[in-house]
Amino acid sequence: MATQRALPQGKEMLLQNYNKRLKDDIKSILDNFTEIIKTAKIEDETQVSRATQAEQDHYEMHVRAANIVRAGESLMKLVSDLKQFLILNDFPSVNDAISLQNQQLRSLQEECDKKLTSLRDEIAIDLYELEEEYYSSSQWDGTDLPLCQAFHQREGWASPGSSCSSTQGDREEEGAASQEANRLNGHGASSMEKA
Repeated sequence: MATQRALPQGKEMLLQNYNKRLKDDIKSILDNFTEIIKTAKIEDETQVSRATQAEQDHYEMHVRAANIVRAGESLMKLVSDLKQFLILNDFPSVNDAISLQNQQLRSLQEECDKKLTSLRDEIAIDLYELEEEYYSSSQWDGTDLPLCQAFHQREGWASPGSSCSSTQGDREEEGAASQEANRLNGHGASSMEKA
């Protein structure tokens, strides 16, 4: 780390304890391995018989190998403790990671918003061109329904309270009124002829 932060007293003592455990375990592994190498060396004849010496060396190697294994397991436990200490106490790194993820998500959101806005503009332009084409086509003579009414009638989506269906109802009422006026005019004309 480039900048060392001042740690509370409890954390400082805990880190010193971790450091001491590390040095002790490494020293234990090194010492036991050195003694195993020394035990494997064949010595000159002594007062102890060769079979007894071999059995003693065999037992010592087993004990020292067990000490090496114990020191290795202690080192693995130390690594686990250090990871836990780092996760629980390294708040600046956690905050930096959260800030970085927030920036990435914000940039992704802005990119999606830009794409949606451009898509909306393209759809609006295409819809405008389609409406222009519909109203300027030779099939539309001015008496046809507007585009939204024609679409809703074709799909059967028009609800009784919608603006399109209310316009259609107004037209039907106008047609019925004009038929009634024509009938009265025709009836009135025939009665006038009789007179």
